[in-house]
Order: sequence, then C-alpha cells, then structure tokens
Amino acid sequence: MSNQPVSTSKHPASVLGVGIATLDIINQVECYPAEDAEVRAGAQRLLRGGNCANTLAVLSELGHHCRWAGTLADDLGGAQIRDDLAARNIDIEGATSVRGGATPTSYISLSRATGSRTIVHYRDLPELSAAEFTQVDLTNLDWAHFEGRNPAETEAMIARVATECPGLPISVEIEKPRPGIERLFRLPSGRQTLLIVSRAFAEQQGAREPEAFLQAFASNCDARLLILPWGAKGAYALTEARELLFAPAHPPETLVDTIAAGDVFNAAVIDAMLQGADLAEVLERANALAGRSCGQLGIDGLSATPKAHSGE
Repeated sequence: MSNQPVSTSKHPASVLGVGIATLDIINQVECYPAEDAEVRAGAQRLLRGGNCANTLAVLSELGHHCRWAGTLADDLGGAQIRDDLAARNIDIEGATSVRGGATPTSYISLSRATGSRTIVHYRDLPELSAAEFTQVDLTNLDWAHFEGRNPAETEAMIARVATECPGLPISVEIEKPRPGIERLFRLPSGRQTLLIVSRAFAEQQGAREPEAFLQAFASNCDARLLILPWGAKGAYALTEARELLFAPAHPPETLVDTIAAGDVFNAAVIDAMLQGADLAEVLERANALAGRSCGQLGIDGLSATPKAHSGE
C-alpha cells in the first residue's frame, strides 16, 4: 500500500486544536543548578505555552486558520493567554472560562550550556470536558488535533468528531503516561487517523530501540499512521501498511532552546500532511522545522526562515 498520509490537499486549511494553554516563566541560567543551589538568571521571559496552543501558533504563522478549544481561568494569566492567542489570529470561541480558576503555570529553567530545559508545572484548573466540547463549532474544518489528556473525556470528544465530521483527519499526541491513556490508542476505524507518540512516553514504557517500540505499539492501536520523534536521533513512522520509515534529525549549528520543539514538530507534520506530502517528506519537514526552532529562542518567526517548508 502507499505511504501517502491523510490529506485534504488544501492550503490554507482550518485546524481545530484541543488541549491546554499555560503561562511559561522561563529563566535562562548558565547551567542547570545543583540541588539547594542559588543561581542568578541571565534573562527571563513570560510566554504563553501549552503543547496544543504552541502547535496552533506555528500553524497559524504557516498560514492556516486555527481554532483552540480548552479551559481558561478568569484571572490575569487567563487574560494574557487570551490576548496572545488573539494576537496570533487563533479563534478561541471554543474556550471555556472557569470562574475562580488558576491559570496553569510552567516554571522552566533553560540551560545556556546545553539548550535543554527542565520544567516544574503547576496546574489547578479543570480539563475541558466532553460536555463542554459539544458547544465547540466543528463546521468547515480540515483537521482536528487533540492532546492526549483526560483520556475518557478526550475519547468522547473524538467520537463526536468522528460522528459529525465523516472523513475529517484526526491526530492525537501521546506525550506521557496517564491513567486510561490506552483508550486513545483505539481511534475510530476506517478513518484518517494519526498518533504522534513522544520519545518520553516510549522511554517510560521501557523502550530502548525506537523501531522495536513502534512495531510493538502498532499491535495495540488502530491509528492508520504512527509517528515517533526521537529528538536529535531523528524520527520514525509506520505507514498504514506498517512499513517503517526513518528521517534523520536536522540539528542547528548551535543548540539554543529546545522548549516546544515537539510542538513545532507536530505543527510541521500537520502542515505537511495538509499539503499532501508523502510520509517520508512529512518526517523530513517536521525534523527540519523542529531543528530550526532549537537554534533560536522561542518559536516565533519560523515561517520567515528560508526553506521553512523545503526540509532541506
């Protein structure tokens, strides 16, 4: 069978993302501090974060029409998130406001020595429920992307999309183990579906070899396509016929910032598929854009970089 991915062959497209949005407080330090140490940050940034929100930010910059569905606190942080998404032309009509809620916050230490990041995340805000998702507009969509959070509720949301939008491509990010996450491996059959499984998830399942893990994982899921990014060692995929593909990474000359590199990778995957690229090219483009993001601070301005879509 062909290794052609799902595609609407439409650009720009309308993409719905369902997940969380956070505030990220990023401290740049010379190197990650030892326990009980006191160090000075060389710089600090306050940004809007969240996997799905970051992915939509990149897709919006690449020219797509994006909508975000999730929960927002009615505090100052929630207002900052609303302003940021609006400034990026991301529709937030699908957002649910939680009265008295606290905005999820990630405290991130970014090492200048290695470009790696360490995250302490605080969350005290309910996840979007399937009942709330029934109020989200699904008309005129070309793609729906879900963070693999709150599995039972997310499973019901995906079922709604499958029922009301026959043929709409669906992707799910499996970032980390969660109670009941296996429910999201069984996506609606006979559909255009994609699972993007993180290296962190695979390693927490005991994976040592990405190829072997992906082959074993495929026996427990119904997604037509599987993608497994493996950081600096490249990315792997299984086609609908379960043919294994690999594409090498595109590391920058200088590693600056790995924050949200996975979110950029996911955006590039969706963008390439919407343009009708075959799966090998999808991996190539995703590695190239994610690598480019690691060579700069933040994820803004990636579309302005030469060859942003070329994968060269």
